[in-house]
Amino acid sequence: MARRTRALALGAGALALGAAGAHVWARHIEIHRYTLREHTLPILPAGARTVRLLHISDIHLMPDQDRKLAFLRHLAALRPHLVIDTGDNIASAAAIGPLGRALDPLLHRPGAFVMGSNDMYAPSPKNPLRYFLPDPRPEGFTDSARDPDLPTQALREVLGAHGWADLTNARATIRLPGLDVELTGVDDPHLERDEFPRPVPAGAGDVPVLRLGVAHAPYRRVLDAFAADGTDLALAGHTHGGQLRLPGIGALVTNCDLPRSQARGVSAWDGMALHVSGGLGASPFANFRTFNPPEATLLTLRAQDRT
Repeated sequence: MARRTRALALGAGALALGAAGAHVWARHIEIHRYTLREHTLPILPAGARTVRLLHISDIHLMPDQDRKLAFLRHLAALRPHLVIDTGDNIASAAAIGPLGRALDPLLHRPGAFVMGSNDMYAPSPKNPLRYFLPDPRPEGFTDSARDPDLPTQALREVLGAHGWADLTNARATIRLPGLDVELTGVDDPHLERDEFPRPVPAGAGDVPVLRLGVAHAPYRRVLDAFAADGTDLALAGHTHGGQLRLPGIGALVTNCDLPRSQARGVSAWDGMALHVSGGLGASPFANFRTFNPPEATLLTLRAQDRT
């Protein structure tokens, strides 16, 4: 009996040590393993030049996160042709200045952005179990329940200071050498602020066109609208790639109605290419990741193969 009790105690101790080690890894190591992912997508019209698109999302910046700021500054060395920011940039009003300085070289390149909920509302502690519900938002949720408590307009001005297009329920066109990029964006679907913008008359030019859809949260209704609008590639964030992933299982949750298998990376949606960024951060109240390092993504878009 004593031997069995001792074995049980040793087993419990080993489990406790394993759990403690996993916590240390997720909270103090993996959350700082900033990664650049790269994908190549053959979605441009025949004859178009290759485009390097940098997708950043879910930075959730606190002003003292020096390693994250250093990684953001490093991204300028990629010299992307186009930058798309899909929101949740800050976790504190004090982070707007450091964010602008870290992104400054990228802000001088062609780009566009949408806002996420954490660009409007400061983070707060939440019960993590609610993310396993079909809809993790509180019952009776409405975005008008309270006014934004972060300086969203100041953030908007920083991101748009050098020409990035604000795609808040709006369309815009960015002209790259030999390619027109037509962008359609919506305000944060997680807050039910999305209002799909009206179509605009098609141009009569002979320049190849790439159609991008941009949203913070990849809810099905928004992806369906992008696909119906003739979008070539939709870009979103919000999911944090599941934040907690397990080998052989992947993301446990997506924090929206997107299937878990599409919580991170490149996939397809109704004939349209979809890229969901795993994001560069997390709420300061849940600042950990497992099997899912924080990321930015460089998408190399090239012309479709002729058949």
